[in-house]
Amino acid sequence: MITRTRPWLLLTPALIVLAGLLLWPLIRVFLFSLQDYGLREIVSGEPNWIGFDNYVEIFTDSQLWTVVLPNTVGFAVVAVLGTVIFGTLVALLLASLGKAWRLIVGSAIMIAWAMPAVTGTYVWIWIFDADHGLVNAVLQGAGLMEHPFNWFTNPVTFYAIVVINIIHHGFPFVAVTVLAGLLGVSKEMLEAAEMDGAGAFRRFFQVIFPSLRQVFAVVFILSTIWDFKVFAQIYLMPGGSGSNREVLNLGVWSYVESFGQNRYGFGSAIAVLLTLLLLVITAIYVRFLLKEDEL
Repeated sequence: MITRTRPWLLLTPALIVLAGLLLWPLIRVFLFSLQDYGLREIVSGEPNWIGFDNYVEIFTDSQLWTVVLPNTVGFAVVAVLGTVIFGTLVALLLASLGKAWRLIVGSAIMIAWAMPAVTGTYVWIWIFDADHGLVNAVLQGAGLMEHPFNWFTNPVTFYAIVVINIIHHGFPFVAVTVLAGLLGVSKEMLEAAEMDGAGAFRRFFQVIFPSLRQVFAVVFILSTIWDFKVFAQIYLMPGGSGSNREVLNLGVWSYVESFGQNRYGFGSAIAVLLTLLLLVITAIYVRFLLKEDEL
């Protein structure tokens, strides 16, 4: 009995700290979501419990189903796939290089990862700026465009820029993680597959991918969590702070309602829904990993 409980006794201090830092704030957000919590409640300190009315308002708001949820899910799917695919291609490139060039190229791509999200976002804003942006200048100089185009007013082009920003910032993590797995793949298996006539495409999907299935699962989980709760890269873009309601996602919607409209209870309810959505997605990935271990 003592042997079984000893690990938990050793973990108890760390678990208490984690509960205080992570679990309690989540509980507080959930409690706020059950209130009509605004400036009056902040000043008076008295709660105004309304039950699940905030959640009812969210689910009956057409904006959730026509704008916010499609933006959140659609953007996350494209961003995750783009980041993982591009990062994997870079990892394959690095694996094919010698040690010296691998160090040089690896150090170069890590600059993109080290760049703060705010700095990177403003760089892409400048590149696509309607008046002085590099893209408009090149397109107009090439005769492909007569007048400057505002890339940030249309939801499709707006999120296309955000996706580019996210891929640019996130692919180094995928590249380094996949590269670590690639270096452990049996060279004998790859050579045998090549001798059997398997091309690069077949070698990847029949040898490399099965060997790195769990690595890719972890990369997908982390990328999904990060991309579903993207905030700064959207909020800092022109119109992304709430002035253009067509580009809202769950994270920005929660912030705008909380700190822009002083509806902290309603914003907390949106945050709770986003957390639950991430938990569901993570549970699906973890279930997939457990099934792979059983096989």
